[in-house]
Amino acid sequence: MRPDTPAEHIAEAERLIRTATRYPEDQEPLLLQAAAHLELGDARDRASALYDQLLAGSPANPHLIKALQAANLWEYGHEPEARALISGIRAAAPKDPAPWEVIAESLETHDELQASHDCFTEAAALLITEEEPLTPATTALLTGRHRVRRLLGLQHDDWDMVADTRHIGPIPLDELHDPKRIWALGSDDPAELRAEIARLRAELGDRRAALSRPFPVAILHWPARELAELLTSYPTLATEYASHEAHLREIESSLRALAASGTTNLGIVTASVPSYEAFAASEKTSPASPSLLAEYATTLAARGKATPWPPAPNAPCWCASGKPYNECHAATRP
Repeated sequence: MRPDTPAEHIAEAERLIRTATRYPEDQEPLLLQAAAHLELGDARDRASALYDQLLAGSPANPHLIKALQAANLWEYGHEPEARALISGIRAAAPKDPAPWEVIAESLETHDELQASHDCFTEAAALLITEEEPLTPATTALLTGRHRVRRLLGLQHDDWDMVADTRHIGPIPLDELHDPKRIWALGSDDPAELRAEIARLRAELGDRRAALSRPFPVAILHWPARELAELLTSYPTLATEYASHEAHLREIESSLRALAASGTTNLGIVTASVPSYEAFAASEKTSPASPSLLAEYATTLAARGKATPWPPAPNAPCWCASGKPYNECHAATRP
């Protein structure tokens, strides 16, 4: 069940911190999730300590951690430190959209609209090119920029038009980002109030969907050598895997079926026999149990091990064939 109260968020954070001690190789994503729950539980000082702990090591995503730390510090009265971190991130110009989005939204939250707009624009100019297709992360930058420009009363430009066309929600982006919406909350007109309630429900539905799935729906992928070792050690699992080629086809067809049903945030987690056996030991279950496979996939996804699916058409295929996705499994699409 998703935590709803401060106490539940604190309890979830403590569970994640304990899990991080069991899986030190996955400490960074687990502690970042824990820090987010601490913030939601109004334990911002403890969240700040976790960010500092991560930065004291050699994190894989230092700019993102600094951005989250800046947003957190500003929320509980440490504005100068937050501004210094934001300035450092902008000067470093990271190639990851996530820290840009965090610091731009933090500036927006504190009514620094021009600085937020500049931040979104710098990120878009740095990360969006004609050669590369837009990703969900870079689309989010354009959506945030669109929102801030509406608040500033600026006319649409080319990037705003792209944000409009990429938006798939039931309420148009211009309407969602209309600064006049707030006035409707104080209106006595029932029609205006009903329209605003419909907009808010649409936004809330999107946010709940995102919160209800903090990690991808992931399918387990066994490389050929690992699958051969698995079936040699645990022959009962042969009922799950007829052959490696059939295993690869099943992964692709399952993901396409999930996508066709409307499921988003899909991914693939790569398995290994030692990791699987360690997981089985931690769960006090035999590795020969077929029911353990789905739990193993979910746990790997929760630990940040999932690769998003589908890859870009020209990106290497997820099956490690060495071919681009559009020449490998994507080529078999009906």
